[in-house]
Amino acid sequence: MNVSVIIPVLNEEKTIGATLGELITLQPHEIIVVDGGSRDRSREICQQFGVELLNSERGRARQMNNGARRATGDALLFLHADTKLPASALRDIASVLTDAACVGGRFDVDLEGRHWMLKVIGALINYRSRATKVGTGDQAIFVRREVFMRIGGYPDMPLMEDIALCRALKRLGAIACLRSRVITSARRWENDGVWRTIVRMWTLKFLYLAGVSPARLKQFYADSR
Repeated sequence: MNVSVIIPVLNEEKTIGATLGELITLQPHEIIVVDGGSRDRSREICQQFGVELLNSERGRARQMNNGARRATGDALLFLHADTKLPASALRDIASVLTDAACVGGRFDVDLEGRHWMLKVIGALINYRSRATKVGTGDQAIFVRREVFMRIGGYPDMPLMEDIALCRALKRLGAIACLRSRVITSARRWENDGVWRTIVRMWTLKFLYLAGVSPARLKQFYADSR
């Protein structure tokens, strides 16, 4: 099982080096970084690691779709620039995808930060996604490449593209909820305030599921770097 890792970046000089440094040791089939127009040292750092670097229109969904079209692996793993995989990640993916009924999945997540609530938040994210079979981008979503291409990839939307993809995958087959954990930065929670971020994130998800346009919701979701 060859796994292609696709990382969308936009001004991620503070995190992308550490992410790539750990990722390379896992020796995935290929690493494709898709830059959405960074104005910092993100591109320079990626070039130092010798990974494939693509240019793209800005927008996480568009960037990930462009990377997927370039990928050649049997499975696609979409990784945020501030998220680190467990050492067993590629073996875990290969193991669950031996089941032909499984179309993809996600990892459990730990939020990296000092606030005591972050462990609780991580546990709640894991519980919710295990119950609903819907993961978020912070959980390193993976999918069979042929399935991803069949459904047309991520919907071209500025927010909630991960939720939309997972809901589409659920209709096609089984979703693996891996117990192994990725570690993702809690910078959004710490920069914007833990309780404020909880309210904002749950409100945005509720409004999206209620039918509010992702383009409209994006106005209330600022990128944190």
